[in-house]
Amino acid sequence: MDRSGKARKGKASYYSHKFAGKKMADGTPMNPNANVAASKTLPLGTKAKVTNLENGKSAHVEIRDRGPYVDGRIVDVSPKVARQLDIEEQGVAPVEVKPIELPPTQE
Repeated sequence: MDRSGKARKGKASYYSHKFAGKKMADGTPMNPNANVAASKTLPLGTKAKVTNLENGKSAHVEIRDRGPYVDGRIVDVSPKVARQLDIEEQGVAPVEVKPIELPPTQE
């Protein structure tokens, strides 16, 4: 897991509505109207700022799931966050993911 706190750049995509209510890696159901996201590298519970590099729009998310499992993508966001970032139409956009608050380490 990446606990460095460094920002990473890559592509973002978003959860299809068919994932609504499905259990995420942290055990909670995916809520399309919540500010949640999936990352393969950030610890679950990390709070992060996701910025669309094409238009400068940003949103704060909590990492609650694992993924995306497509090469080149570093984060999957909820439909609500996709609207905030204005990526719903194209589906994928270049972003920067900057961790703001890491969860405490588990002993």
